[in-house]
Amino acid sequence: MFLEFLYPLVRYFTPFNVFQYVTFRAVYAAITTLLLCYLLGPRIIEALRKQKIGQAIRNDGPQTHLAKGGTPTMGGVMILLSIIIAVLLWQDLSSFKVWLCLGSLAAFGTIGYVDDYLKVTKKSSDGLSGWVKFGAQIAVALAAALSLYFFGEEEFGPLYLPFFRDPAINLGPVWFFFAVLLMVGESNAVNLTDGLDGLAAGLLIWVFLTLGILSYLSGRADFSDYLGIPFIEGAGELTIFCFAAVGACVGFLWFNSHPAEVFMGDVGSLSLGGIIAVVSLILRKELLILIIGGVFVLEAASVILQVLSFKLFKRRVFKMSPLHHHFELSGWAETKVVVRFWILGGLFALIALSTLKIQ
Repeated sequence: MFLEFLYPLVRYFTPFNVFQYVTFRAVYAAITTLLLCYLLGPRIIEALRKQKIGQAIRNDGPQTHLAKGGTPTMGGVMILLSIIIAVLLWQDLSSFKVWLCLGSLAAFGTIGYVDDYLKVTKKSSDGLSGWVKFGAQIAVALAAALSLYFFGEEEFGPLYLPFFRDPAINLGPVWFFFAVLLMVGESNAVNLTDGLDGLAAGLLIWVFLTLGILSYLSGRADFSDYLGIPFIEGAGELTIFCFAAVGACVGFLWFNSHPAEVFMGDVGSLSLGGIIAVVSLILRKELLILIIGGVFVLEAASVILQVLSFKLFKRRVFKMSPLHHHFELSGWAETKVVVRFWILGGLFALIALSTLKIQ
């Protein structure tokens, strides 16, 4: 909005020239979401508390979590609202990529909202049935993949491997299956990780920071040519989107840090996980995102491994899955698990950025 309305006035007031720069708008998008979360947070938390929208805690989990029962959930609403407002203010609204990201964020968020609402009304940790939730995620992911394929400016199908300069294989029509699997997988991986105070929010900060850097580099023909990565026309605008998400996650973490005043809920985790995959698909970093979000991958893998091991051999690999609960039951304090996972998330982000020169 500012770009469309204020930048044309540069002929009358030259300082408006700053609105053409992606870096300027990205920084202020982050500041906008951060301030919006600070301002909206207390009001949203109080409204959730008055409506008795509290989190139901599993009885089979760490017993220390039982005290968290009734803590307001669906706090992801403040993240989504702040991102949407910041994007409408600071982004180039003529960009198809921006609207695709906004639409995907809202669609995955709607699934999470319904799931959270049902959990609250049922007063249990069960929301949407597994197949309904999974089917809705597939439908949203397929719609995003089709939009990207038919309306995006780039050719989709070639798959780029981390540490390699050229695409390794052209997936052709199989790319649709891969794209849907990535979006649904990332969405659920973040959802599984959101089990400790501040854990998912802190890890998402690392992921969106990294994606923001990659968006900026991919959107610059000179930088992308120098680094040997695909040049994506208009990808620079996604830098603003990613930094808006960073600011929103930092603002949410203010209230979600231990002891949490509010939980993200599925409305936040499903939407942010889904949008991570959408951005990575646009940037042609479909496989690199598995390194960037390495902790999310480990969390999801721990659940899959636990289920397979129990069904096949009637034995558990971990004391409890997802992985963060295993360490809690091993004697680690909740805050120690969270901080150590944050450190691991930062390490994965650095490894991912190192691939820009090691290829």
